[in-house]
This record gives sequence, structure tokens and C-alpha cells, in this order.
Amino acid sequence: MAQLRQDYAQFAERDTEVVVVGPEDQTAFAKYWQKEDLPFVGLADPDHTVADQYGQQVKLLKFGRMPALMVIDMQGQIRFKHYASSMSDIVANSELFDVLDAVNDEIINPV
Repeated sequence: MAQLRQDYAQFAERDTEVVVVGPEDQTAFAKYWQKEDLPFVGLADPDHTVADQYGQQVKLLKFGRMPALMVIDMQGQIRFKHYASSMSDIVANSELFDVLDAVNDEIINPV
């Protein structure tokens, strides 16, 4: 989440809202968000309803739920997805910016 916080302004410039879904309960999630002063939206998902809906994988030998990342457009279509193979398998923000720029360009200049 540190890289998301670091580049949050660049996401906002692309009319993008960052939403982080986590397995903690609402109280723990809110406490963490406040402590870390995160500028984006956090969604507590202790029952894994959202995580399961989007196919987030669970690998017990690798500390539980693996990171998953999706770019979802304003029509609710998944435009990019990445299911991590480990906790350190994180998509670089520069790659996300390329995806977001392409999606925004497609919206502005439809084919």
C-alpha cells in the first residue's frame, strides 16, 4: 500500500479511485487506516464476500490471501487483473498508469 499512497496524486489525476479491500473487520481496518493516514478508500471484508466474488486466491502456506489487483471502469467492466503468486508479487504503479491511460484514451477517443 505504500506505493499506492506514494503515487496517489497520479491516480487521482487519471480520475481513478483506489479502493483497497482487506480481510480485517471494520474496527481493525478503520484503526489501521487512521494510523497510516491513507488517502484512498478502504473496505473491510472480514467474510471475504468481495474477495471471493473477484476470485482472490488463498494459499495457506503463503500467509493466506494473495494480493489481487483489478482496474474496473465506470461501467463495472474489469479492464485489467493481476492475481499475485506471492505477497511480494505487486504490479508497479507505472504499469497501472499505462493501463489507466489506455482506458481513459479509449473513453475519450472511442474507436
